[in-house]
Amino acid sequence: MMATMINNHSDRQPLRVAIGGLGTVGEVVARRLDQGIDALSLTAVSARDHQGAKDRMADFRKPVPVLPLEELAEVADVIVECAPAAVFTQLARSVLSAGKMLMPITVGALLENWDLVEFAKIHGTRIIVPTGALLGLDAVQAAAEGHIQSVRMVTRKPPAGLAGAPYLVEQGIDLAELEQPLKVFDGNARDGAHHFPANVNVAAVLGLAGIGADRTQLEIWADPTVTRNTHHVVVDADSARFELKIENVPSPGNPRTGRIVALSIIAALRKLVSPLCIGT
Repeated sequence: MMATMINNHSDRQPLRVAIGGLGTVGEVVARRLDQGIDALSLTAVSARDHQGAKDRMADFRKPVPVLPLEELAEVADVIVECAPAAVFTQLARSVLSAGKMLMPITVGALLENWDLVEFAKIHGTRIIVPTGALLGLDAVQAAAEGHIQSVRMVTRKPPAGLAGAPYLVEQGIDLAELEQPLKVFDGNARDGAHHFPANVNVAAVLGLAGIGADRTQLEIWADPTVTRNTHHVVVDADSARFELKIENVPSPGNPRTGRIVALSIIAALRKLVSPLCIGT
């Protein structure tokens, strides 16, 4: 019996993965898949600049097709969303309507399109949100099975990590010559993710893991004294009170995103196919 089980496992086809967006995060994930991860296979990518994407894959062992977003679900079992927020809904609906799994990193856009969760249920598939740049989500999820009184997160980023955020533009806040830490937002995680769609998706993830984005309190600081994207979370629950702090190294090509985001996606993909899963 054991031999039969092993043989069946070895004959199983790899889980096919497509990447929607070949930017800073998407390219790292694609490269790791191309290098080889057991039971996972890169089958396609999507990018606004098709030729640029092909050029970046020139040194891949097995370059894959560059397809329009709406065609990724035809060639993959799980699609990793690394695209601009403006095309999130287009990609998500094409993936879920095909019954394929969606792994989004633009979690703020998911909050604003919450009907997609019911849409996934109707089509018999799943939306899998990776941990991303935040730690301790397993503890937050466990605490949420009991009663959480409060969750608060304070995010500090170098000014370059917040530059261009819609909220700062609307409020006329210029960070170019900032010399001292400046609190630029104080509210809840839902509003924070809306106003800073490319900067604090971690707040949206934290809200989903715990007591909801509306009750999760968020401060955002532009801080020229830090060199890493820093998140400090305090959770007060009936099961435990805990504090979490992480200092993420910014990605070389995109200071708004930590290097750990791409690695979190890779870990989440491994978990889909691994015979051993660690954590909640």
